Amino acid sequence: MNPSSPGWITKHQPILKKKILERQPDFELFYNNLLETGFLYGVSVTTWSYGDQEPLRWTEIERTKLNFHDSLYFAYFNYSNSEDGFFEAITDFYSQLNPKEFHYFGYFKKPKPNASSLEKIIQERIQTNTPVLQKNFSNLITNALLFLDVIAFDYFLNKGVNSITFAQELEARLMNTIWLALMQKEEKEYYDKLLLKLFEKSLRYSSSLSREIQNIEDLQLANYPKLIQKKYLLDMAALAIWHDSSIDRSEYLFLKSLGKSLKLPHQTIETSANYVHRFIVNNRNKIAYFNSSNPVKHFYKQTTKTVKILILRNKKRLLQELSESKGLVLLLSQSTFRDLSKNEKKRVKTQLLSICKTVPSLAIFMLPGGGVLLPLLVKFIPELLPTAFNDNRLDDELETI
Repeated sequence: MNPSSPGWITKHQPILKKKILERQPDFELFYNNLLETGFLYGVSVTTWSYGDQEPLRWTEIERTKLNFHDSLYFAYFNYSNSEDGFFEAITDFYSQLNPKEFHYFGYFKKPKPNASSLEKIIQERIQTNTPVLQKNFSNLITNALLFLDVIAFDYFLNKGVNSITFAQELEARLMNTIWLALMQKEEKEYYDKLLLKLFEKSLRYSSSLSREIQNIEDLQLANYPKLIQKKYLLDMAALAIWHDSSIDRSEYLFLKSLGKSLKLPHQTIETSANYVHRFIVNNRNKIAYFNSSNPVKHFYKQTTKTVKILILRNKKRLLQELSESKGLVLLLSQSTFRDLSKNEKKRVKTQLLSICKTVPSLAIFMLPGGGVLLPLLVKFIPELLPTAFNDNRLDDELETI
């Protein structure tokens, strides 16, 4: 069975159903087992249904497909104690999430309730980053948000209405929880802020993140009474503050306070606070992405190399476009020795994106999440500019500003 070939769900589901009937897990046990696969952290090193007994040597993305499917299937089986009607329910659920606005399916008509349609939905939801320049860069870390679909699907099965509203609110709470978690760090790095930007650029249900919430009490966590919802919020907060050394005191106290607000047992809080660290350390050889003490730093450095290559390859065209935007060049030059104002930064961003539209190879910056890469573009442009640009900077100042 190959999760990259059509028809894989039809072959896989009998095996999955057998596993569920043999193990008879409740939702909490299923969640804990799923946590061990790495799926909830966005990096599946194994699968719930096969464990170490993979019939083929699957890729990480193929394991993610299986774990994602198994989670949706289990949510339905746990609800109905049967697989009958699963495809009808899952297509109804995703259709309710407004495909025109969110482009979940890649087409706008309601998908047929069958295995083939579900395969397409799963493929659409999982970001493969292949080729990497044609995908949202922030998706390198945000497959951890896939479980939001599972929680929303469980809500849909039990409530039947307002699934998109519930999903939007839960996602907003999750993002604000991550924001608060990052703010607890005793030593904040630039990469911690970038991490939040990367999460925010990959919001699946909402268009933006409100940062008005300043403390745990503002999160309104009482709206999420189910144990799985609570554990997921806590585990994502633990993932956000992970780093190579042990968790510092302020981070631990935040997770402890968050767990108490979620009314979780002390042992559950302790497990969540420490498990992500143990998981990554134990599986470091399987997860290239976490081979850096700060995975976002690793991602950023790799992306820096890619962006530099793109800029050098398009040097002539880029210089031509820049020469026609003297105001932009002036602001870029001034940014090397002073902080630009909010309006100036907005002008730089708008004009740079306009230039990127005219250079096909730089369309990467126009992709969802591409905005977080603009500082890299700004960083390398001064190295390309001829001396004449700097010589004329003061002469142009009164004319352009």
